[in-house]
Amino acid sequence: MTKIKLWTLSLFVLFVSLSAYSQIMPNAQSTVAYINSDELLEAFPERKQATDQLLILSEEYKKELDLMQNEYNKKYSDYITYQASLAENIKLRRMQELTELENRMQEFMEMAQKDIEFQEKERLEPLKKKISEAINAVGLERNYTVIYDLADSGIAFISPRAEDASPFVKQKLGIR
Repeated sequence: MTKIKLWTLSLFVLFVSLSAYSQIMPNAQSTVAYINSDELLEAFPERKQATDQLLILSEEYKKELDLMQNEYNKKYSDYITYQASLAENIKLRRMQELTELENRMQEFMEMAQKDIEFQEKERLEPLKKKISEAINAVGLERNYTVIYDLADSGIAFISPRAEDASPFVKQKLGIR
Protein backbone atom coordinates (compact mmCIF):
# COMPACT_ATOMS: atom_id res chain seq x y z
CA MET A 1 0.00 0.00 0.00
CA THR A 2 2.87 2.39 0.78
CA LYS A 3 4.41 1.73 -2.63
CA ILE A 4 1.14 2.67 -4.34
CA LYS A 5 0.90 5.93 -2.37
CA LEU A 6 4.54 6.76 -3.13
CA TRP A 7 4.02 5.95 -6.81
CA THR A 8 0.85 8.10 -6.96
CA LEU A 9 2.60 10.98 -5.19
CA SER A 10 5.55 10.75 -7.63
CA LEU A 11 3.21 10.85 -10.63
CA PHE A 12 1.37 13.85 -9.14
CA VAL A 13 4.64 15.75 -8.62
CA LEU A 14 5.73 14.90 -12.17
CA PHE A 15 2.45 16.17 -13.69
CA VAL A 16 2.57 19.38 -11.62
CA SER A 17 6.19 19.96 -12.71
CA LEU A 18 5.39 19.36 -16.37
CA SER A 19 2.38 21.65 -16.15
CA ALA A 20 4.44 24.46 -14.61
CA TYR A 21 7.24 23.95 -17.16
CA SER A 22 4.82 24.08 -20.10
CA GLN A 23 3.39 27.36 -18.81
CA ILE A 24 6.85 28.93 -18.49
CA MET A 25 8.32 27.75 -21.81
CA PRO A 26 5.91 29.40 -24.29
CA ASN A 27 6.92 32.80 -22.89
CA ALA A 28 10.63 32.08 -23.33
CA GLN A 29 10.88 32.25 -27.10
CA SER A 30 14.30 31.95 -28.63
CA THR A 31 15.28 34.24 -31.49
CA VAL A 32 17.83 33.13 -34.02
CA ALA A 33 19.56 35.49 -36.44
CA TYR A 34 22.46 35.28 -38.83
CA ILE A 35 25.13 37.53 -40.27
CA ASN A 36 27.92 37.11 -42.78
CA SER A 37 31.12 38.50 -41.28
CA ASP A 38 32.88 38.36 -44.66
CA GLU A 39 30.25 40.67 -46.16
CA LEU A 40 30.45 42.98 -43.16
CA LEU A 41 34.24 43.13 -43.48
CA GLU A 42 33.97 43.86 -47.20
CA ALA A 43 31.54 46.71 -46.49
CA PHE A 44 34.10 48.58 -44.37
CA PRO A 45 35.70 51.52 -46.22
CA GLU A 46 38.87 50.80 -44.24
CA ARG A 47 38.98 47.33 -45.81
CA LYS A 48 39.56 48.84 -49.25
CA GLN A 49 42.38 51.01 -47.91
CA ALA A 50 44.00 48.03 -46.17
CA THR A 51 43.68 45.92 -49.34
CA ASP A 52 45.26 48.68 -51.43
CA GLN A 53 48.18 48.95 -48.98
CA LEU A 54 48.70 45.19 -49.11
CA LEU A 55 48.67 45.24 -52.91
CA ILE A 56 51.34 47.97 -52.91
CA LEU A 57 53.46 45.96 -50.49
CA SER A 58 53.01 42.84 -52.60
CA GLU A 59 54.08 44.72 -55.73
CA GLU A 60 57.21 45.97 -53.97
CA TYR A 61 58.14 42.43 -53.02
CA LYS A 62 57.41 41.25 -56.57
CA LYS A 63 59.73 43.92 -58.03
CA GLU A 64 62.52 42.90 -55.67
CA LEU A 65 62.02 39.24 -56.54
CA ASP A 66 62.10 40.12 -60.24
CA LEU A 67 65.47 41.82 -59.73
CA MET A 68 66.79 38.74 -57.98
CA GLN A 69 65.40 36.51 -60.74
CA ASN A 70 67.05 38.67 -63.43
CA GLU A 71 70.39 38.45 -61.60
CA TYR A 72 70.03 34.69 -61.38
CA ASN A 73 69.07 34.35 -65.05
CA LYS A 74 72.06 36.45 -66.15
CA LYS A 75 74.50 34.45 -64.04
CA TYR A 76 72.98 31.17 -65.21
CA SER A 77 73.14 32.27 -68.84
CA ASP A 78 76.79 33.34 -68.44
CA TYR A 79 77.60 30.03 -66.78
CA ILE A 80 76.00 28.00 -69.60
CA THR A 81 77.65 30.12 -72.28
CA TYR A 82 81.20 29.99 -70.85
CA GLN A 83 81.23 26.68 -68.96
CA ALA A 84 83.30 24.90 -71.59
CA SER A 85 86.10 27.47 -71.33
CA LEU A 86 86.12 27.85 -67.54
CA ALA A 87 88.52 26.20 -65.15
CA GLU A 88 86.96 23.59 -62.84
CA ASN A 89 87.37 25.76 -59.70
CA ILE A 90 85.63 28.68 -61.40
CA LYS A 91 82.78 26.39 -62.55
CA LEU A 92 82.32 25.16 -58.99
CA ARG A 93 82.35 28.72 -57.59
CA ARG A 94 79.75 29.87 -60.15
CA MET A 95 77.53 26.83 -59.45
CA GLN A 96 77.80 27.67 -55.76
CA GLU A 97 76.81 31.29 -56.51
CA LEU A 98 73.76 30.05 -58.43
CA THR A 99 72.77 27.76 -55.57
CA GLU A 100 73.17 30.62 -53.07
CA LEU A 101 71.03 32.88 -55.26
CA GLU A 102 68.33 30.19 -55.44
CA ASN A 103 68.40 29.88 -51.65
CA ARG A 104 68.23 33.67 -51.18
CA MET A 105 65.24 33.88 -53.54
CA GLN A 106 63.46 31.08 -51.66
CA GLU A 107 64.14 32.73 -48.28
CA PHE A 108 63.02 36.08 -49.66
CA MET A 109 59.73 34.62 -50.94
CA GLU A 110 59.05 32.99 -47.56
CA MET A 111 59.87 36.20 -45.68
CA ALA A 112 57.69 38.27 -48.04
CA GLN A 113 54.75 35.87 -47.62
CA LYS A 114 55.03 35.97 -43.83
CA ASP A 115 55.24 39.76 -43.85
CA ILE A 116 52.19 40.14 -46.10
CA GLU A 117 50.20 37.76 -43.86
CA PHE A 118 51.31 39.68 -40.76
CA GLN A 119 50.43 43.05 -42.33
CA GLU A 120 47.02 41.71 -43.40
CA LYS A 121 46.27 40.46 -39.90
CA GLU A 122 47.45 43.70 -38.31
CA ARG A 123 45.28 45.83 -40.61
CA LEU A 124 42.15 43.66 -40.47
CA GLU A 125 42.16 42.64 -36.79
CA PRO A 126 40.78 46.02 -35.57
CA LEU A 127 37.97 45.79 -38.13
CA LYS A 128 37.13 42.24 -37.05
CA LYS A 129 37.07 43.41 -33.42
CA LYS A 130 34.62 46.21 -34.31
CA ILE A 131 32.40 43.70 -36.11
CA SER A 132 32.46 41.36 -33.12
CA GLU A 133 31.57 44.17 -30.72
CA ALA A 134 28.74 45.35 -33.00
CA ILE A 135 27.38 41.79 -33.29
CA ASN A 136 27.37 41.48 -29.51
CA ALA A 137 25.64 44.85 -29.12
CA VAL A 138 22.96 44.00 -31.72
CA GLY A 139 22.44 40.59 -30.10
CA LEU A 140 21.80 42.22 -26.74
CA GLU A 141 19.69 45.09 -28.10
CA ARG A 142 17.47 42.89 -30.27
CA ASN A 143 17.33 40.11 -27.67
CA TYR A 144 18.65 37.36 -29.97
CA THR A 145 19.34 34.00 -28.46
CA VAL A 146 22.04 33.30 -31.01
CA ILE A 147 23.48 34.89 -34.15
CA TYR A 148 25.11 32.54 -36.60
CA ASP A 149 27.90 33.64 -38.90
CA LEU A 150 27.39 32.34 -42.44
CA ALA A 151 31.11 32.84 -43.14
CA ASP A 152 31.86 30.12 -40.58
CA SER A 153 31.98 26.79 -42.38
CA GLY A 154 30.76 24.99 -39.25
CA ILE A 155 27.17 26.07 -39.91
CA ALA A 156 25.24 23.29 -41.61
CA PHE A 157 21.63 24.49 -41.33
CA ILE A 158 19.86 27.81 -41.13
CA SER A 159 16.18 27.99 -40.43
CA PRO A 160 14.11 29.90 -42.97
CA ARG A 161 12.69 31.78 -40.00
CA ALA A 162 16.12 33.15 -39.04
CA GLU A 163 16.52 36.89 -39.40
CA ASP A 164 19.44 38.56 -41.20
CA ALA A 165 21.03 40.84 -38.60
CA SER A 166 23.62 42.23 -41.04
CA PRO A 167 21.66 45.46 -41.72
CA PHE A 168 21.46 46.17 -37.98
CA VAL A 169 25.18 45.45 -37.50
CA LYS A 170 26.04 47.66 -40.49
CA GLN A 171 23.87 50.41 -38.99
CA LYS A 172 25.64 49.99 -35.66
CA LEU A 173 29.00 50.25 -37.45
CA GLY A 174 27.83 53.20 -39.54
CA ILE A 175 28.55 51.46 -42.87
CA ARG A 176 26.41 50.59 -45.88
